[in-house]
Amino acid sequence: MNIEQFEGKWDQLKGQVKEKWGKLTGDDMKVIGGKKDQLIGKLRERYGQTQEQAEREVGSFMKDCSCEADIPQKSKTRPKA
Repeated sequence: MNIEQFEGKWDQLKGQVKEKWGKLTGDDMKVIGGKKDQLIGKLRERYGQTQEQAEREVGSFMKDCSCEADIPQKSKTRPKA
């Protein structure tokens, strides 16, 4: 998932973000507003993470989040024998 998709699906992702990072408050979620850099900043603030740790976690979340199924993928077809 890229940044634009993350921002566009923020309303769908808020619950997953809150579930994964329970220390984030409702006010934090409003501030984040689907912005990756804001999420990273809030993770650093609430969890005492380094920039690198927070970036890794958010990157992993964006890669693995369940909304990936909503994004069209290139079909993988087998070449004919």
